[in-house]
Amino acid sequence: MKLDKNFLIKKVLPVLGGAVLGYAYFYFVGCYSGTCPITSNPYISTFYGGLIALILVFPTKTKKDEQPTNSN
Repeated sequence: MKLDKNFLIKKVLPVLGGAVLGYAYFYFVGCYSGTCPITSNPYISTFYGGLIALILVFPTKTKKDEQPTNSN
């Protein structure tokens, strides 16, 4: 199976970047008392960062322009 370079750049790298940012949020801002459900656990904050990035790069429907047909 050959990896598509375009797929890696547009889909995989943003999700990995989101996961890194999620972990960075835990590391720098995180709640260490355990009362914050997302930021008190590095695995959960990393997962949520990747999930948010996945939602942002997920393809959406685009409206196709329909060409009017000439019926002479």
